[in-house]
Amino acid sequence: MRLPLRATLAAVAASAALLAPTLLSPATADATPPSGISAVTLAKTEIPADLLPFIPDGLQVEVREITIAPGGTTGWHYHDGNLIGLVRQGTLTHPGADCKPVVYKTGEIINEPAGKVNTHEGTNLGTVPVILDVVYLLPLKKPLFEDAPAPPCAD
Repeated sequence: MRLPLRATLAAVAASAALLAPTLLSPATADATPPSGISAVTLAKTEIPADLLPFIPDGLQVEVREITIAPGGTTGWHYHDGNLIGLVRQGTLTHPGADCKPVVYKTGEIINEPAGKVNTHEGTNLGTVPVILDVVYLLPLKKPLFEDAPAPPCAD
């Protein structure tokens, strides 16, 4: 039995749409999954390569409001670019790769440097949601974060 071309193309497109998140998502075998996280993108733009001499490779800039529910976690991850954030509400527990928790309270600024060596986790150990206003400064075409396994000290 031959299917019409339109039906075949529709089936291929539907299959691709279903598989795309699995095939295109960066995955790390030992990554720790996030839980209790929601985010809204407030603004997003790109600075093209060579537009500005002091940013020769270009830059993507994204502003997000991130909410971490009580008991929620970002999971262990790192960023390919720098982040600057403000804790608008709540208390964020933020251990780095050395597992020493740094605590950020309402009104405090978070500065996260780029790179795998700066693997970290954000956790809400409090009773109210943590709300963060975050500016991502990333190389062009890089994801907002890269999943990472928990460091050995996190066991």
